Parts: sequence; structure tokens; C-alpha cells
Amino acid sequence: MIPDAQFQHELQLIIANAIREDIGPGDYSSLACIPASATGSAKLLVKDNGIIAGVAFAQQVFAHVDANLTVEVFIQDGTPVQYGDVVFHVHGSSQSILAAERLVLNAMQRMSAIATKTKKYVDILAGTGTGILDTRKTTPGIRALEKWAVKIGGGENHRFALYDMVMLKDNHIDFAGGITPAITKTHEFLKANNLDLKIIVEARDLDEVSEIIANSGVHRILLDNFDYAQTREAVALIGDYCQTESSGGINEDTMRQYAECGVNYISSGALTHSIYNMDLSLKAL
Repeated sequence: MIPDAQFQHELQLIIANAIREDIGPGDYSSLACIPASATGSAKLLVKDNGIIAGVAFAQQVFAHVDANLTVEVFIQDGTPVQYGDVVFHVHGSSQSILAAERLVLNAMQRMSAIATKTKKYVDILAGTGTGILDTRKTTPGIRALEKWAVKIGGGENHRFALYDMVMLKDNHIDFAGGITPAITKTHEFLKANNLDLKIIVEARDLDEVSEIIANSGVHRILLDNFDYAQTREAVALIGDYCQTESSGGINEDTMRQYAECGVNYISSGALTHSIYNMDLSLKAL
């Protein structure tokens, strides 16, 4: 995962771009009928069941829109919530609250849905010693929010982007002329550019697993679309050589069986690309 300072920079970019997109030259609905001097309060109301996420992000949004807005938090990120719960109150300029409303809701609804699904997967894997990972199958422009939500739900982040880890997948391997040339060229590239990055290599079958472990310096092997028997055999073959990760067609009905094969991680794009937003609303008090 990228450093905290860079992560915070990503969040500020998301906020600035979202406000630009939503408000543009001005929130004319509010400007037309609400005096600039008017103050008020609103509550974040839960209308669903799940894990709340995005409270800390909402605080950043409110601060960006108006530094004088104050937020009174009752329920923290990562907490189970149910219909009727009130997560926070926000107080201050009525115009400012309305300007921030849609970004806060859009972000929190999606983040809460991701955190809820992640927690469900974490619970399925409980006791196996296998962690759940997200992927880069995220919504363009808001990856930082979606990966943050996975962490809030108890999951772990895979690489953030193409620059913070090397992942040699099937196309890289085929274009490079095979597994060994791909790994060799990668080590040479990292050394030449003074880069300290972990290397993950995808295996499509047991023969490729054998070739990968004949090389050095691989952090994790990705077992792509292996069945249970192949996964158990691959884990035994890899031993302590490196970490293992299962991926490809794994869902909540099959992931525990894959975990019980002994892999360190299961990665799931469904954590971020196949979710339904949690129902939340911001209501004036």
C-alpha cells in the first residue's frame, strides 16, 4: 500500500475534484433561497444494516468545504449499524452543509457497502489463517476510498496501483517470453532503477509453479483458477518458498474451501466491483 502521506494526497484530490464536479461555479439552489448567514444542523441517518464506513472521510469533506463546520460523531468507522442509527451531527452554515451533502453521502454509501461485504468475507474465513485481499478492480478516480473501506471492513489491501508492487501476470509472462525471462528481467529492471518492490508472479498450472520456485526473489505466487486439489498440491510444493494467493472465480460459497487448502491470501475483485450502496441520508435537524 502507498505511504500515508500519498494516501492523504489521493483523498484531497478526490475531494477537490468531486467538489469541482458537483458545485462548479456555485450551488445555485442553496444560494437562491438560503441566506449566507443562516446556520443549521443535520444528521447522518442509517436506513440499512451493515458496517458504517467513511465517517473520517466525511469529516475531511466538511472541513474542505467550510473549516467552521463542526461534526459530532456518535458511531465510528467499522461499527455495525442498523436502520435508524444516527452516525453524526454536523453543525454550521446551512449553505456549506448542503454543498458537502452529496459527496459525503455518495462516498459513505459506497464505502459502507464495501466494508459490509468485506466483513462478511472476513467472517467466512475466520479461523483459517487466510486473509482477504482487494484488487485494482475499483471505480476510476476513487480507488483510495474503496481500498480504505476494505481496511475498515477488516480486509487487507493488495497493491494500490501499478507502481507500488510488481505483479507478473499471464500477459506479462507471455510478452516477456516466459516465466523465467520475466522474473530475470524484472530483477534487472528493479536493480537498474534502484527500486525496492515486492514481486508477485501468477501461475496458471503446477508446471508454472515449479518454474517460479526455481527462481529467486519472488514474494508471492498467485494461483489463478486452480481447483481445490491443485491448490493443495501447489501449497505443498511452494512450502516456505514464498506467500501464496488464490484468485479467479472464487466467491463466498467457495472461499473457505480454498482457505482450508492452506493459502495465505484470497483476492477478490467483488469486494469493490460488485456491491450495492448502503442506504444513508443527511437530514436537517
